[in-house]
Amino acid sequence: MVRTIAKLLLRLGLSSWLGIGVVIGCPCFACAQQRPAPAPPSAQPNLQEPGTVAGTVVDQTGALIPGAHVKLTLANQAPEQETVTDGYGQFYFLNVPVGNFQLTISATNFATQVVSGTVHPAEHYVAPPITLIIATATTQVSVGALTEQEQAEQEVQQQEKQRVLGIIPNYFVSYVPNAAPLSTKLKFSLAWKSSSDPVTIVLVAAVAGAEQQTNAFKGYGGGVEGYFKRFGATYADVVNGTFLGGAVFPTLLKQDPRYFYKGTGSFKSRFFYALSAAFICKGDNKKWQPNYSNVLGNLAAGGIANLYYPASNRGAGLTFQTAGIRIGETALAGVFQEFIIRKLTPNAPARNANQP
Repeated sequence: MVRTIAKLLLRLGLSSWLGIGVVIGCPCFACAQQRPAPAPPSAQPNLQEPGTVAGTVVDQTGALIPGAHVKLTLANQAPEQETVTDGYGQFYFLNVPVGNFQLTISATNFATQVVSGTVHPAEHYVAPPITLIIATATTQVSVGALTEQEQAEQEVQQQEKQRVLGIIPNYFVSYVPNAAPLSTKLKFSLAWKSSSDPVTIVLVAAVAGAEQQTNAFKGYGGGVEGYFKRFGATYADVVNGTFLGGAVFPTLLKQDPRYFYKGTGSFKSRFFYALSAAFICKGDNKKWQPNYSNVLGNLAAGGIANLYYPASNRGAGLTFQTAGIRIGETALAGVFQEFIIRKLTPNAPARNANQP
């Protein structure tokens, strides 16, 4: 029995010949003198001896997640290690250098999780259970940059909502500083919507009524027939002027028929800018140029008016008178647009913080 105990102590490294002497009951001084010196203490552990990292990956219900991808990133620039969890949701990394590390865990349908830790010399590091959360379903819509045509269509859609006092159409003005040029289709669309708008027709009816009241263009006569002749002539002026000056000539000459709201600068600079709109416009190339479309369009409309005005009013005088009135109206309208109309247009686009 004594021999067995001694062998066991030797195997465990916890005995010496001195210890064995005590166990076998020989306490005499002579025996003690003959005992060998104690063995020197064992060497200190290697401070750079690598360790291991292990852990378990589960979901929010605690169920194990096999096949999860686990990446070990080390702070000391050592190469990354990667593995996947086994059938029990567990992962292992061997020979992990001493120091800080980071685990990145990802799995299909789960949000990626990142945890950190530190491995000490010869340590078997077991990470707390790592819980992955189900990823939130998202729908990504890739929206590329709008083409110039698409941008123009969006801007025109906004313009077609612009009404003074919420009633009177105000389509031929742009509050966008760098608006996209209009295509031929959009130019004719604006002309049609403006001239066919019910409010436009009501205003034409009011003008015809005023002409009837003052007996303007006496050749039309009086009564109901005279009123409708005046109404027809006035409406024809509006349609001809709008289409010729706002669509036909702008398309042929590649010019933009809209008034571009300035909104900045001194009163004087804005005032003369507004007046000049009858004679200066933007081209489809966005550069300022003489407004040939407005001048020629109104002259053409005045010439066509000779076809339906009373014979006594026809001639070159009617042509230039009609054109001159419409050009003057354009200049005056520009002043109203610059200083008054925008404040009375509820659906005008909001200005940026750096714009008035």
